[in-house]
Amino acid sequence: MDLPHVNWNYPTAIRVGPGRIAELPDLCGALGMRKPLVVTDPGIAGLPMLERAVAACRDAGLPCGVFHDIKGNPTGRNVENGVQAFRGGGHDGVVAFGGGSALDAGKAIAMMAGQDRPLWDFEDADDNYRRVKVEGMAPVVAVPTTAGTGSEVGRVAVITDEDARLKRLIFHPRMLPAAVILDAALTTGLPAKVTAATGMDALSHCLEAYCSPFYHPMAAGIALEGMKLIHHHLPRAVADGEDLAARHHMLVASCMGATAFQRGLGAMHALAHPLGALYDAHHGTLNAILMPYVVQANAHAVRAPLAALARYLALPTASVEGVQAWILELRARIGIPHTLADIGLDDRDADRVGRMAQADPSAATNPVVFDASEYAALFRAAVAGQLDERATPAR
Repeated sequence: MDLPHVNWNYPTAIRVGPGRIAELPDLCGALGMRKPLVVTDPGIAGLPMLERAVAACRDAGLPCGVFHDIKGNPTGRNVENGVQAFRGGGHDGVVAFGGGSALDAGKAIAMMAGQDRPLWDFEDADDNYRRVKVEGMAPVVAVPTTAGTGSEVGRVAVITDEDARLKRLIFHPRMLPAAVILDAALTTGLPAKVTAATGMDALSHCLEAYCSPFYHPMAAGIALEGMKLIHHHLPRAVADGEDLAARHHMLVASCMGATAFQRGLGAMHALAHPLGALYDAHHGTLNAILMPYVVQANAHAVRAPLAALARYLALPTASVEGVQAWILELRARIGIPHTLADIGLDDRDADRVGRMAQADPSAATNPVVFDASEYAALFRAAVAGQLDERATPAR
């Protein structure tokens, strides 16, 4: 099929379609960049697609620096080093190019480039964002190369505080990138394992936003359509890394998931954030494994919306059980592990994880309010693979 080139303006300016990375120099110039810093991750840094993008900018008179000292779960030190590279190179804008780690780090670097307070002073709490010197923030063009986090349309950067072993959410309304390029050609050839994990991350965003009790019908509708795209296209994208149409629709679904979670997230993310901080595990993989355990724990509170979801996806059974069966079949089909033990986690720190999950901002919009002991029970169930009545915390 022919994939359209379209421009959207929700929630920011988005250029959609294969090959649109060629427009990167024009976008940078329109935002007043004369010497952008490309922020990416080590896996992308040496790839031809990045080299071509950098060369195109340089050919257009925009000399680029490249910063790629970023972990899979970016840290405060990564951001500090990036700010040093930004200032030392005399840069005036950021091109965040890569997966969620590069996008989050790039947004944080662009914000911190003009600040004189430490990063953690801007954590998403108590209106801390008002401390930001807006005039010091650098413009950002976001170019995602995976279909998962949707960070290209987010106002938050998730950064790990290594000293506290805690993921912190850094927020400012103007952290939303000024321009986004959704070019599915940049995602072709991504390994099946990464495609599966990032795609399930997009599903977790849509599903948790859809189930949130917060009133936001627009976000609920976006989440619903995002899940339909994932239902139809994630298995295809995993099976064939060169399926450009499937890649295109997954990139759009990822963007939709992050737009939808203005409505909130839930227990999947409340658990995945501390687990990522404590064990440096892949965020998308964590959400993918946790998903059915959380669905079961929330089941009594989400029967009506999940029955509606099942009907929208034309699943065989229009119920929570039907959605659960779909999730389990999808995970098995694309190679997602069933338990946290399968990726090397054990439950020795379950009580600590429970306390951290209860305190995570995502817990505030879970359909059911769990306490620390209940989150610990959920974590133990996901480690042991107890996907039955034992996976649901006693209430």
